[in-house]
Amino acid sequence: MIDDGIAADIFFEPTDGVEATDCLEISRAIKEIAVSIARGGNGRELLLDVIVQPVAGREKKLLIADMDSTMITVECIDELADYAGIKPQIAEITERAMRGELDFEGALHGRVALLKGLPDSAIDQCREERVVIMGGAKALVRTMKARGATTLLVSGGFTRFTGPVAEEIGFDANVANVLEIADGALLGTVTRPIVDAARKRTELEAAIAGGIDRALTMAVGDGANDIPMIQGAGLGVAYHAKPKTREAAAAEIVHGDLSVLLYAQGISSSQWVAA
Repeated sequence: MIDDGIAADIFFEPTDGVEATDCLEISRAIKEIAVSIARGGNGRELLLDVIVQPVAGREKKLLIADMDSTMITVECIDELADYAGIKPQIAEITERAMRGELDFEGALHGRVALLKGLPDSAIDQCREERVVIMGGAKALVRTMKARGATTLLVSGGFTRFTGPVAEEIGFDANVANVLEIADGALLGTVTRPIVDAARKRTELEAAIAGGIDRALTMAVGDGANDIPMIQGAGLGVAYHAKPKTREAAAAEIVHGDLSVLLYAQGISSSQWVAA
């Protein structure tokens, strides 16, 4: 038991023919069995997240994370668009891009172009009024850092959001796109090259090349542009994610918050660094 009534370890030996790539399917099978038993007992729905992984190396030394809808509860560009009066139009594009239905770079440039002329002051106002840190984010990052891990926030969003968010949560560093601004207003462009799916994977590979064992890395995100880094990490986690991202990940969180990733590393709440 990790935390009584909340989180537990169940150790088992895999049968012949079971590979590490089967972890997501095993976790879903376990979850289905547990939910079936719960319903048979009292009819109540069991909200259960299951992560199957090898015991060796379960505590990670690198966390690389997406920001929007992962470390915070909103999509910043959608909220920023609300200040321009075009949130529904931009939010639809965002949703399709995160589902992998649109090219990310094209969708980014198209959405930013629609924000041309928006006052620069709207960015800070949006961040202060709309950005909410995801549950468990501070405990996850601060606890991992206290135990010797490196933490990196990598976003297809914008530095004007990632900088303050990374500082508030406690990340070591952050990488994101830069909005181009002149005369106090957005120009409707971002600097190139952009931070996209490939760049997110590149940041992971750079950390590994710097001496962190791939098996000891964890990547978490929700959108299609997170898939390459999720697939490249020792533990790739889809967090309340889009269907394509869920299918690509080795693990998924469907019900809980980001503190599930501390339990997945065998770290009980008594060992967490307080937010």
